Amino acid sequence: MSDNNILKDFLVETKPAQVIWALQDKESEDWVVLDSPSFENTDVMPLWSNSALAQQHCIEEWSDYVPCEISLADWFEFWVEDLNEDGVIVGINWQGDDVHVEMELSEFTQALAEIESLK
Repeated sequence: MSDNNILKDFLVETKPAQVIWALQDKESEDWVVLDSPSFENTDVMPLWSNSALAQQHCIEEWSDYVPCEISLADWFEFWVEDLNEDGVIVGINWQGDDVHVEMELSEFTQALAEIESLK
């Protein structure tokens, strides 16, 4: 599946509920952010279009994490600025280091902003 199809599927699945999913530590409330497997000296935040996909990754080093939803309203209001300041990119419907699509934050956020035009 191409990167564009992965993004389109992510957006189509995200549109009805208007939420995206990330992993958060149950105790510290830290979010999963890791070294990008594709870009040197870059951090990536994995995101998923539903809780079930996110839950699949709550194993091994992420076993203390749980899927947490982020509303699109909160994404635009709080997350974009903070992640941009930290130079973090996003990984959509992350499947691991070998299967992943990483995007610049601005490109991903623009795609989310255009979600209403998706059919």
